[in-house]
Amino acid sequence: MKKLLLVVATLAFVLTLSACGGNDATLVIYQNKVEIDTVLRDYAEAWGLENDIAVEVRTCGGDSCGYGDQIATEFLGGSDEQPDIFVIEGMGGYLDYEAKILDVTGEAWADNTGLEFIVDGKTYGFPVAVEGWGMAYNEDILEAAFLLEGAGRTVASLEIVSQAEYAEVFQVVQDYYDSETSMSGYAVVSMAASSGMTWVTGLHNFNGYLSAGLSYTDKTVIDNLNDGVADAARLTQLANWTELLFTWGDEDILLTGDYDAQVGKFADGEAAFLHQGNWTDSSYADSDFEMGYLPHAVMTEGNDSIFIGAPSFYVINKDADMIDEAKLFLNDLASTTEGHDYMVNDALMVPAFDSVTLEPSTPLSAAVMAWNQAGNAYAWWQNDMPSGFGMNTLGPIYELFAKGVTGDTTNGITKEEFIAQVTAAIEAIE
Repeated sequence: MKKLLLVVATLAFVLTLSACGGNDATLVIYQNKVEIDTVLRDYAEAWGLENDIAVEVRTCGGDSCGYGDQIATEFLGGSDEQPDIFVIEGMGGYLDYEAKILDVTGEAWADNTGLEFIVDGKTYGFPVAVEGWGMAYNEDILEAAFLLEGAGRTVASLEIVSQAEYAEVFQVVQDYYDSETSMSGYAVVSMAASSGMTWVTGLHNFNGYLSAGLSYTDKTVIDNLNDGVADAARLTQLANWTELLFTWGDEDILLTGDYDAQVGKFADGEAAFLHQGNWTDSSYADSDFEMGYLPHAVMTEGNDSIFIGAPSFYVINKDADMIDEAKLFLNDLASTTEGHDYMVNDALMVPAFDSVTLEPSTPLSAAVMAWNQAGNAYAWWQNDMPSGFGMNTLGPIYELFAKGVTGDTTNGITKEEFIAQVTAAIEAIE
């Protein structure tokens, strides 16, 4: 959903012909990641020429193009150019488009991954990539603030796994900034909670409520939410953590910042922490500091993992004219050297397929892979919430909370009101 590239974040809709083969028909791929638009088109062009198939890549994303609305329009409008391959995000997306999605059980690529999208024992979705997020950190800032290098210590030695420890770290970082006159504009945390960034709050931040501290397959909290049942203790811990992030966040970015502002602050080396995932790696080509991930302290203490999953899936339109070609495209993507090179080296992804031996060279993707290989992963359940619940219902509540934390008592809400409003929203789910 949602992962946008700095230089194209304002892109509304891209329609490009990626390959011209000898067939009259065209394989249409409709996808939502603007950050891979160019490299996907390049890969599709090469693949199409190799297989004598015309391929058209359509990309809808960025701050001003809602993928969900656009794909729904294509289907509802009865367009004769409906996509052959399109993207869903979790159970919410599946339920929205269930009538259009082909059962692909038995496809060869499904034996090459454990992250395919399955419903009632049948395979429907091809995992686009493994993605993850934690608290991204600027190692140089933390080393300087805590005098780590001189003491022979590392960021890992700080053992920041509780809310109390984060509160201490945030204060130390701010004290360090205050002691250096050249760092007056630096931020402790770069996080956005404005109306255009509700995927950061209502989806990613709230996912901590759904999975933090639980085993990877534990769906207790998400199942309860979908039944209209809230967990008061977990919501209180989430609210405490969110309050801490908002308190130490750059106020301008928090209240009005977009993706560019949030990620740019970190990429420029002017923020100690960033609330974003490894999809931002394409923004760090000019960054000259080491970075990695620490766990979000959603629970009061004992947080030892970051959030890792396959959030989006390519699915095939069961009414498409190019079903065989769509199957071939996905199988080749998962099984060929060219497909692997595209995923890792061009699209800068952590691939979801066991046969891929390439390792990402970009910093946050490498960090996600390391956390995953160590078995320190909390699940992604945010896409299993009712469609629109995270961004359209929870996101605005987060925005009100951000205003309240930053002192706007007229337009904002308190932590207690945040908990009450989120609880009411969950209990209203039918």
